[in-house]
Amino acid sequence: MGRALTAVALLVLSNIFMTFAWYGHLKFKAWPLALAVGVSWLIALPEYCLQVPANRAGHVGFGGPFTAPQLKVIQEAITLVVFTVFTLVVLKEKPRWTDVVAFGLVFAGVAVSVLGGRAPLAGK
Repeated sequence: MGRALTAVALLVLSNIFMTFAWYGHLKFKAWPLALAVGVSWLIALPEYCLQVPANRAGHVGFGGPFTAPQLKVIQEAITLVVFTVFTLVVLKEKPRWTDVVAFGLVFAGVAVSVLGGRAPLAGK
């Protein structure tokens, strides 16, 4: 369970950085597009420094409990949680009921993927 928690914790941290990189500039309407892109790129760099170790810690090929598709759906669910907090706190926007239903469907997909267990590595 240690590698799973490590992977999830790193994915949470990386998603915090990525959410700010992708959406943080929306708070700064006066910024020219080039500045928004540059600042976003600089914020995204630490995201990659967390995302890559998260995927290695969690992947079955590196001793983790998850397949690559499982890591992807877990990452998407984490993204939605981080994004929801960001949109409520930073952007002061409330998700519509249809957004909440869509998020719920993604979480259902995570449950289906993770509960499916782990597939053997290719070639083994």
